[in-house]
Amino acid sequence: MELSPYQKRLVVFLSVATFFEGYDFIALSQLLPGLRQEFGLSKWQGGAMVGAINVGTMLAALLVRKADVWGRRKVLAVTIMGYTLCSLATAFAPEVYSFSVLQMLARVFLLGEWAIAMVYAAEEFPAERRGVVIGVIQGFAALGSVVCAGVVPMLLRTSMGWRSVYLVGAVPLVLMAFARRNIRETKRFETAAAPERASLTALLFGPWRSRVLLVAACWFFTYACTQTAITYWKEFAMAERGFTDKAVGGAVALAAVASMPLVFASGKLIDVIGRRRGAAIIFSITSLGVVLSYNLDGRWPLTGALVLTIFGTSAVLPVLNAFTSELFPTEMRADAFALANNVLGRTSYVAAPFLVAALAERTPWSVAVSLTALGPLLALAVILAKLPETRGRELEDTARV
Repeated sequence: MELSPYQKRLVVFLSVATFFEGYDFIALSQLLPGLRQEFGLSKWQGGAMVGAINVGTMLAALLVRKADVWGRRKVLAVTIMGYTLCSLATAFAPEVYSFSVLQMLARVFLLGEWAIAMVYAAEEFPAERRGVVIGVIQGFAALGSVVCAGVVPMLLRTSMGWRSVYLVGAVPLVLMAFARRNIRETKRFETAAAPERASLTALLFGPWRSRVLLVAACWFFTYACTQTAITYWKEFAMAERGFTDKAVGGAVALAAVASMPLVFASGKLIDVIGRRRGAAIIFSITSLGVVLSYNLDGRWPLTGALVLTIFGTSAVLPVLNAFTSELFPTEMRADAFALANNVLGRTSYVAAPFLVAALAERTPWSVAVSLTALGPLLALAVILAKLPETRGRELEDTARV
């Protein structure tokens, strides 16, 4: 089915919006060693800062669930403007506490924007193209990682240093705030019955309890690995393999570029062979990539392994986004996404940096991070054992399977 002109514009808009999720994620991992030095932080304190910032990804649930009341369009506009302002303010943070608070708030808006973009993708595109669209949108998040990895070494040499990364990253979003005026509310939301509002956790005490917990478990196990695999790779490469700052930037940028075609293809893959079979391939590659990225020696073997890791940490998201968007009815889709992803799933997203950094105080980074590679395999086990296949089905059908 051919996409309409509006749908094509919507893909572009949502792709540009999620571009900054990848940019911001890689920015913190690229800047972490320098930030630890400037702020005088130990490994554990650096992990604590990352974990505190990631609390914002859980708080985003409060904003995401408003999309079932205010509408998808209004919440998306709020998230774009909020992230822009917080990113700009981060560039002028005087010390570690204000930096952490501003970045935590930025994550609230950034993850709200990302979640609503996925809801838009699920609701506004035909069933046979849904995986492709979700994959393309997530692929632009990976592209944001590529751009950030490429520009960070150059921006660090400017007079503003790390602050310029957040200043430059926020400027294009000002244009997005104007472009969103041409985005319409989703038709499914406009025609859906008004939901009965209850507490976010009410989903845990009704007929959707089991499904919410299963999807949340997939997110939880996956984030335990993917959140730390990229975040701490620069720390590992510099401390245990003798890489320079420039060498790390080059390796990350090259690996990210090489992984891009694979990331964009992941959405097509799950549309062709199904969510479950696609998950078996993608999640297995993710675990393998993480183990190799933290245990091989030499620039080229490590860069090659990093291709698998960046692909995996990006490609698991279209799979889980598809399941999370497709397995719940329209009137509670944002609530279910907020609870399964932001609240329950991201507890490991917040906790993992603390735990891995604490372990790295006693063991090498290679050991501490490699242990997390078990996470995607556990998520895959849940998918294959408990989640139904949703490929090619309309949302009205997938919520009932």
